[in-house]
Order: sequence, then C-alpha cells, then structure tokens
Amino acid sequence: MNSPRLVAFDLDDTLAPSKGQIDDRIADLLCALLQRVEVAIISGGNEEQFRTQVIARLTGASASDLARLHLLPTCGTRYLRHDGTSFATVYAHDLTDQEKRDALTALREEAEGLGLWEREPWGEILEDRGSQITFSALGQKAPRDAKHAWDPTGSRRAALRDAVAARLPGLEVRSGGSTSIDITRAGIDKAYGMRQLTEHAGIPLGDMLFYGDRLDEGGNDYPVLAIGVPSVAVEGWEDTADRLDGLLATLPAPVTR
Repeated sequence: MNSPRLVAFDLDDTLAPSKGQIDDRIADLLCALLQRVEVAIISGGNEEQFRTQVIARLTGASASDLARLHLLPTCGTRYLRHDGTSFATVYAHDLTDQEKRDALTALREEAEGLGLWEREPWGEILEDRGSQITFSALGQKAPRDAKHAWDPTGSRRAALRDAVAARLPGLEVRSGGSTSIDITRAGIDKAYGMRQLTEHAGIPLGDMLFYGDRLDEGGNDYPVLAIGVPSVAVEGWEDTADRLDGLLATLPAPVTR
C-alpha cells in the first residue's frame, strides 16, 4: 500500500505487555509517528488502562501531536479525543444495568458449569467496564506466562463464549485476550470502532494500517482484517517496535503545526 494516513494498534501484547505500561522505545516511536500521521489504539482494555498504559507515558508529545491520537477502549465501545487539554469522551455505548446483571450472571454460572471458575485468581475475574463486561479466567492481575498457558488452543474460551452467547442473544459475546471473554452491545467490536474512525477522522479503511497480535480467524483483532483494513500480525511489543522502525523510514517528514 501507499503510505498510510492512519496507523492503528491493538494494545496488550502489541504495544505493551498485558496490562503493563508501554516501554520507552514504544513511547518514542508513537511520538514520532504522531508527528507524521493520525494514530489510533483500539483494545478490549478499559479507559483507565489506556490512561495508565499509554497516555501517562507520552510525555514527549505536544498537545498538537496528541490531537492526532484516537483512543478506543473496550473494543471501540468508547472513543476519546484530545481537546487541547485532556482526553475527553466523544461517545460511550454503555450497557444498561439489566444487561450488565444478565452478562455477569451468565459468565459466572457458565464458567462454573464448565469448570473454568478459578478459586484462587490473581485479582477480580469479572469486571464492569461500563460499555463492556469482561471475564478474565485467572483474574485481572494474572501473570503473562500463566495467562498464555491457560488456553493455548482457544478451546476453553470458545466453549465459554458459546455457552454465554446462547443466554445473551441481544448482546455481542466474543473471545478477548488469552484468558478473557468480552460482552458489549450487539454489533460492536473492533470493526465497529475502525468504521467510527473513518467517520471521525475522515480517512477510508484502505488508507489505514493496523498492527495486532490476534489477527487469526476467531481472534479479537480479526474483525479489523475482515473489513479490509491492511493489517500486520505481530508477536509482542518488541516485534511491533522493530516494524515501526521500518515504517517510519518510509513516511513523509514530520508535520509542522
């Protein structure tokens, strides 16, 4: 493709270790990228994770640079833009109280029935993210190695997803990260978030470039690839950093504002 007008990323295991802050190298690369093109981050993580994992680390970015950054927490059910002072909400598709109760109940009961409810987790298993309910099999603070070893084939997540989806026909139920299930309003996934970018940024999908670690069919990044966004599969933030070094060498000189 020609030089992308917008570069988008998954967060956990693409820009940062799961639930961890971005490395200095990634922070520097994102700042350099923001001087050249629009940048978006879309992930199942909640808004607070975006603020602690990413925003707090972009100390080298000016307000004009940050105005080119699009943040889409909880798989695009929320959208944040910089207003010159801070990141403010553009939209938020929150679940109703009843939808949240139904989702939380279905997740717990089906996980227990399948023998997937951890008795000694690392942190909370169920989380209300406002616009998304998330199940983390080993807890929100589980170490990366334990998470990757829990369901290497994806069969556990698939079984739980299918069981919960059958009970929540009006909601979207999908596999998230290596141990998670995410529930949002029907029809809202990363593809929805990317389409919102075309509206708010005025950039066609074909002029975007997406980096993600779960682009395999059934992975939570796959919807982005499926709608035609040119995509690059990566294996961890170090791989992403190496690829960004190459991309930056091909992009126009920094934009002056």
